[in-house]
Amino acid sequence: MRIDRIELREIHLKLKQPFVTSMGTQQARRILLLRVSQADRDGWGECTAGEDPFYSYETVETAAQVLERFLIPSVLGIELSGAEALAERVAAVRGHPMARAALECACWELEARQREQPLWRLLGGVRPVIRSGVSIGIQPAPERLLERIETELEAGYQRIKIKIKPGWDLDIVDRVRQRFPELALMVDANSAYTPAHAEHLARLDAYRLMMIEQPLGHDDLIEHARLQRGLRTPICLDESIRNAGDAAAALELGSCRIINIKLGRVGGFREARAVETLCRGRGVPVWCGGMLEAGIGRLHNVALSTLEGFRLPGDVADSRRYYDRELIDPPVIVRPDGTIAAPELPGLGHRILLPEIDSVTAWKRSYFPSPSGPAGPARRGVGGEGVKPR
Repeated sequence: MRIDRIELREIHLKLKQPFVTSMGTQQARRILLLRVSQADRDGWGECTAGEDPFYSYETVETAAQVLERFLIPSVLGIELSGAEALAERVAAVRGHPMARAALECACWELEARQREQPLWRLLGGVRPVIRSGVSIGIQPAPERLLERIETELEAGYQRIKIKIKPGWDLDIVDRVRQRFPELALMVDANSAYTPAHAEHLARLDAYRLMMIEQPLGHDDLIEHARLQRGLRTPICLDESIRNAGDAAAALELGSCRIINIKLGRVGGFREARAVETLCRGRGVPVWCGGMLEAGIGRLHNVALSTLEGFRLPGDVADSRRYYDRELIDPPVIVRPDGTIAAPELPGLGHRILLPEIDSVTAWKRSYFPSPSGPAGPARRGVGGEGVKPR
């Protein structure tokens, strides 16, 4: 694999309805898309960094800068044995996993297209059909939440996740459980609680939840271990697991019994597979978390979810659920039984709708290998393509 050209762009998409968590309200997304090319083959990646440094320290601006200044120049014009080798090329860059994941995922798709096989099979996936769950944000009123759950169950989703925070937790879960006594239900706190809430959180044991996701600090393992010892309900860690080393430490300490894997949070497929392999070896289930991805990122999540260790329904919802604009054809479709079929065509297996992407693009830049060699400046001929990044 020798990458001849990389294209980076920012697109703007409006959400069909606000998505509210303990961290705030999301009404639109600014998303970085990356296209890597060799000859007539392309691979696409999507960066999950947000507009604000709340879920992660990374933002759209930091990811764009790290990609442009460090990551893209590291791989342009370089002979790589495959996408697996990219991690070594960018190892000098500490942190910034979402920026790294966007580039790595694009390279994995390029390799899959070169090998003329579906990305999920190249990754070692074993599930041609994955199970789908859905995440519902904090609603204006409990009645609205119950209506949303009813709608999602009618659509076939096999598991419902609801966001919670202090003041929107026990009474809400109680109402949901009374209305839907057999519902496969979990809650996600996004680090909204402290160790002082331990007795309060223990009251959730009464509601037969699948799990409580990330109740405490985003970088904590010790207090989660203490909390887990006092709960019957499994804790699932999200933000605290940045790599396989964190996963190993969390399992050794007893900080959780389930792990959520997000491609952006762990830095791409290589590290995601390492976490999955570790957890599978210890009998710990994993599932794929979502970051309000558009179609390209959602297809990467489908591919990830086919790995053997992904035993629980993930947040891989229908691609038409969140945005009015569709960037892939066909869309990711959740079937009436709550499953998604992994595509059998090469790469991501769906057509990228470039005219639609162009119509929502705020700026776009192209990068080529420097005539002076790979170590030289990577960016050339930028002018005339969109506007400058904010």
